Amino acid sequence: MSRIGKTPIDLPQGVTASLSGSLLKVVGPKGNLTLKVPESLAVTITGNVITVKISGSDPILNQVYGLTRTLIQNAVTGLTRGWEKTVELVGVGYKVSGGGSEVTLLVGFTHPVKVTAPPSVTFQIKDNTKIIISGIDKMLVGEVAARLRAIKPPEPYKGKGVRYLGEIVRKKAGKAVKAVGAPA
Repeated sequence: MSRIGKTPIDLPQGVTASLSGSLLKVVGPKGNLTLKVPESLAVTITGNVITVKISGSDPILNQVYGLTRTLIQNAVTGLTRGWEKTVELVGVGYKVSGGGSEVTLLVGFTHPVKVTAPPSVTFQIKDNTKIIISGIDKMLVGEVAARLRAIKPPEPYKGKGVRYLGEIVRKKAGKAVKAVGAPA
């Protein structure tokens, strides 16, 4: 049994959930999200509490059990507080412009790179080098952040590129320089 899966999910004020077949629809102040629940799991909604239970005997269900409960919790949190991820540009001349649903990155290519956000995700620019990605779906926010980072990942010698805020880039040592006058 998963310890994470056993924990009930409390619905805050203003958030409602409804189950129709294998689809769980969660509605909150910031919007609504729909999750597909595996048929081998039983989701029950009583009052302001959602519980997930295993209704089969497959060992794989223990993994899916905890995952499903966490996905439901992430949906509830996203609909009340939202999710944010910050990406920063590190490098001389690297900057970002735009905001809202589209940003343009200048990251050392011969052309500017335009990125458009999915409908439920927004961009906010801070200090010309930081992009705050926010939305209600945690997976979608993380996916957009990963797409931005993939445009120009941090290189291992100087650390220039697009990285997550707080990400530590492991740097490599450069080429060893020969001593002057040493025989070749």
